[in-house]
Amino acid sequence: MLPITTFKTVVASTPLISIDLIVRNNQKQVLLGLRNNQPAQGYWFVPGGRVRKDERLENAFRRLVSAELGSESEINNARFLGPYQHFYTDNFSDEDFSTHYVVLGYELTLNINLNDLPSDQHQDYRWFTVDELLASDQVHQHTKDYFFEL
Repeated sequence: MLPITTFKTVVASTPLISIDLIVRNNQKQVLLGLRNNQPAQGYWFVPGGRVRKDERLENAFRRLVSAELGSESEINNARFLGPYQHFYTDNFSDEDFSTHYVVLGYELTLNINLNDLPSDQHQDYRWFTVDELLASDQVHQHTKDYFFEL
């Protein structure tokens, strides 16, 4: 983990690489969490997180599924949706700089008990139909973007 001042410089100066997990259950509903943190704080968003330096994508995927969903899955069990770009005017701190992510979207099917999910990144979880999430003003546009191409 980088010291906070170094990480601020990285976020202010470079794009970050992340993996987003588009999780569906057997009813084809999509798992979204209500974000605790900036950017996208207060919006419903798919789970995911940053890829660490020197971390293989397969390992990042496995780590994020475990940390974000409390489950186990391998990257070859997911469907790669492609790269996406997420631009935010804010960042994780209160300082004035933007955040830019290059996001790798992966779709997978998992039946998850919402009560077992962690609360550090999301304060609430729920299953949405695609029509519900596309119609909601509380679902972030970057999450909606995953469903325009499916």
